[in-house]
Amino acid sequence: MVTMVSNLELIRRVPLFSMLTVSQAESVASAVVKRRFKRGEPIVEQGKKSNALSIILTGRVRVVTTDARGREVILATMHPGDYVGEMSLIDDAPHSATVSAEVQTDVLTLGRLEFARCLPENSSMAYAVMRGLVQRLRHADRKIESLALMDVYGRVAHALLESASEDGDGNTVIRDKVSRQDLAKMVGASREMVSRVMKDLEDRGFVETREDGALLVKERLNSLG
Repeated sequence: MVTMVSNLELIRRVPLFSMLTVSQAESVASAVVKRRFKRGEPIVEQGKKSNALSIILTGRVRVVTTDARGREVILATMHPGDYVGEMSLIDDAPHSATVSAEVQTDVLTLGRLEFARCLPENSSMAYAVMRGLVQRLRHADRKIESLALMDVYGRVAHALLESASEDGDGNTVIRDKVSRQDLAKMVGASREMVSRVMKDLEDRGFVETREDGALLVKERLNSLG
């Protein structure tokens, strides 16, 4: 009974499940399993099926796709409240990318049968899933557009702006350190080129590293991205 209460409390904090009725929430709570992933451990793997929806409770995960030659592209970083695996559940195809924990990460997993039962019974949840898919499609469209139409400066600026958020004092910052190698994988350029671009952006005052380690992104960076 303790586990049931704990799971109920957990799923009520997840936006995807916020509109479930009491009976639906109890049904989901009895079906979900809480798992902890260590840094670097895969939650889902490209080319495989996990047959489960994974909802991030704590931590941070990275979405990466790899080609036949082993070259990686970082597609996204996801945070608590986000979820992965729903595309494979919907079309029964293998995962199109690998999702790995960047730091220790706790997730709730919901199996295929329970997921399939929830959607028809709750239109709000089905709508939330569709909205999430649309957001990912728009993100993919923007990434394709930047790769096709922008130079490396523009792509780096675009990636920095997408990774930034407000700090509460009116500043736009990137709190989680982004390595030059990771940035290169985000924009489809070499690490050396990205390092040169970042140095130039710092020299020209587009970005600034604060004492607390966060990267301050200046508003005029919008003119590049």
